[in-house]
Amino acid sequence: MSKLLDTIIGRSSTVGEDDYMELDLASFEGAEGEETASMYVKVAAIADLKETPKVKDEVYNGNIVIVDISKLKMDKITYERVLKDLKEVAKDVNGDIVGLGDQKYIVITPMSVKISREKIGGAR
Repeated sequence: MSKLLDTIIGRSSTVGEDDYMELDLASFEGAEGEETASMYVKVAAIADLKETPKVKDEVYNGNIVIVDISKLKMDKITYERVLKDLKEVAKDVNGDIVGLGDQKYIVITPMSVKISREKIGGAR
Protein backbone atom coordinates (compact mmCIF):
# COMPACT_ATOMS: atom_id res chain seq x y z
CA MET A 1 0.00 0.00 0.00
CA SER A 2 2.83 2.41 0.79
CA LYS A 3 4.23 1.78 -2.69
CA LEU A 4 0.92 2.91 -4.17
CA LEU A 5 0.89 6.03 -1.98
CA ASP A 6 4.47 6.77 -3.04
CA THR A 7 3.35 6.55 -6.68
CA ILE A 8 0.36 8.83 -6.09
CA ILE A 9 2.37 11.54 -4.35
CA GLY A 10 5.21 11.28 -6.86
CA ARG A 11 7.98 9.49 -4.96
CA SER A 12 7.85 6.48 -7.28
CA SER A 13 6.79 6.09 -10.87
CA THR A 14 6.28 2.34 -11.08
CA VAL A 15 3.09 0.60 -10.12
CA GLY A 16 3.03 -3.16 -10.02
CA GLU A 17 0.18 -5.55 -10.55
CA ASP A 18 -0.02 -6.07 -6.77
CA ASP A 19 -0.82 -2.36 -6.31
CA TYR A 20 -4.29 -2.68 -7.86
CA MET A 21 -7.40 -4.03 -6.25
CA GLU A 22 -10.19 -5.82 -8.12
CA LEU A 23 -13.60 -4.27 -7.50
CA ASP A 24 -16.53 -6.63 -7.30
CA LEU A 25 -19.29 -4.34 -8.58
CA ALA A 26 -21.90 -7.02 -7.88
CA SER A 27 -21.32 -6.42 -4.18
CA PHE A 28 -22.57 -2.85 -4.64
CA GLU A 29 -25.81 -3.94 -6.29
CA GLY A 30 -28.70 -4.65 -3.96
CA ALA A 31 -29.25 -8.32 -3.43
CA GLU A 32 -32.70 -9.66 -2.71
CA GLY A 33 -33.57 -9.63 0.96
CA GLU A 34 -31.39 -6.61 1.64
CA GLU A 35 -32.58 -3.20 2.69
CA THR A 36 -34.49 -1.37 -0.05
CA ALA A 37 -33.98 2.21 -1.16
CA SER A 38 -36.52 4.92 -0.51
CA MET A 39 -36.37 6.06 -4.14
CA TYR A 40 -35.39 4.42 -7.42
CA VAL A 41 -34.49 5.73 -10.86
CA LYS A 42 -36.65 3.78 -13.31
CA VAL A 43 -36.41 3.64 -17.10
CA ALA A 44 -39.50 3.36 -19.29
CA ALA A 45 -40.56 3.62 -22.92
CA ILE A 46 -43.95 4.87 -24.03
CA ALA A 47 -45.19 3.98 -27.50
CA ASP A 48 -48.88 4.75 -26.93
CA LEU A 49 -51.30 6.23 -24.42
CA LYS A 50 -52.01 2.86 -22.74
CA GLU A 51 -48.49 2.76 -21.28
CA THR A 52 -48.78 6.11 -19.49
CA PRO A 53 -50.46 4.80 -16.28
CA LYS A 54 -47.45 2.59 -15.43
CA VAL A 55 -45.13 5.58 -15.59
CA LYS A 56 -47.53 7.74 -13.59
CA ASP A 57 -47.74 5.06 -10.88
CA GLU A 58 -43.97 5.01 -10.52
CA VAL A 59 -43.84 8.78 -10.02
CA TYR A 60 -46.73 8.64 -7.53
CA ASN A 61 -44.76 5.93 -5.69
CA GLY A 62 -41.88 8.40 -5.28
CA ASN A 63 -39.53 7.22 -8.02
CA ILE A 64 -37.67 9.18 -10.69
CA VAL A 65 -38.57 7.97 -14.19
CA ILE A 66 -36.58 8.45 -17.40
CA VAL A 67 -38.97 7.91 -20.30
CA ASP A 68 -38.09 7.21 -23.93
CA ILE A 69 -40.80 8.99 -25.93
CA SER A 70 -39.13 8.74 -29.35
CA LYS A 71 -41.80 6.33 -30.68
CA LEU A 72 -44.51 8.90 -29.92
CA LYS A 73 -43.03 11.38 -32.40
CA MET A 74 -44.93 9.63 -35.21
CA ASP A 75 -48.33 10.62 -33.79
CA LYS A 76 -48.47 14.27 -32.74
CA ILE A 77 -51.87 13.99 -31.01
CA THR A 78 -50.81 11.03 -28.84
CA TYR A 79 -47.47 12.71 -28.15
CA GLU A 80 -49.20 15.84 -26.85
CA ARG A 81 -51.70 13.85 -24.75
CA VAL A 82 -48.96 11.77 -23.12
CA LEU A 83 -46.88 14.86 -22.36
CA LYS A 84 -49.93 16.61 -20.91
CA ASP A 85 -50.64 13.60 -18.64
CA LEU A 86 -47.04 13.40 -17.46
CA LYS A 87 -46.83 17.15 -16.83
CA GLU A 88 -49.98 16.88 -14.69
CA VAL A 89 -48.40 14.08 -12.66
CA ALA A 90 -45.28 16.15 -12.01
CA LYS A 91 -47.49 19.05 -10.94
CA ASP A 92 -49.70 16.80 -8.74
CA VAL A 93 -46.73 15.47 -6.78
CA ASN A 94 -44.92 18.82 -6.68
CA GLY A 95 -42.11 17.25 -8.72
CA ASP A 96 -40.47 18.28 -11.95
CA ILE A 97 -40.35 17.27 -15.62
CA VAL A 98 -37.82 18.10 -18.32
CA GLY A 99 -37.09 16.96 -21.88
CA LEU A 100 -33.67 15.65 -22.88
CA GLY A 101 -31.92 14.75 -26.13
CA ASP A 102 -34.01 16.68 -28.65
CA GLN A 103 -37.13 15.66 -26.72
CA LYS A 104 -36.46 11.94 -27.22
CA TYR A 105 -36.43 11.45 -23.45
CA ILE A 106 -38.13 13.07 -20.53
CA VAL A 107 -37.29 12.85 -16.85
CA ILE A 108 -40.08 13.04 -14.28
CA THR A 109 -39.32 13.45 -10.60
CA PRO A 110 -41.44 13.07 -7.48
CA MET A 111 -41.94 15.52 -4.64
CA SER A 112 -38.92 17.47 -3.43
CA VAL A 113 -36.72 16.51 -6.40
CA LYS A 114 -36.04 19.29 -8.88
CA ILE A 115 -34.07 19.02 -12.11
CA SER A 116 -31.42 21.64 -12.83
CA ARG A 117 -31.60 23.12 -16.30
CA GLU A 118 -27.86 23.87 -16.31
CA LYS A 119 -25.41 21.46 -17.92
CA ILE A 120 -22.27 20.43 -16.09
CA GLY A 121 -19.31 20.61 -18.44
CA GLY A 122 -19.30 19.80 -22.14
CA ALA A 123 -20.52 21.97 -24.97
CA ARG A 124 -23.64 24.00 -24.43
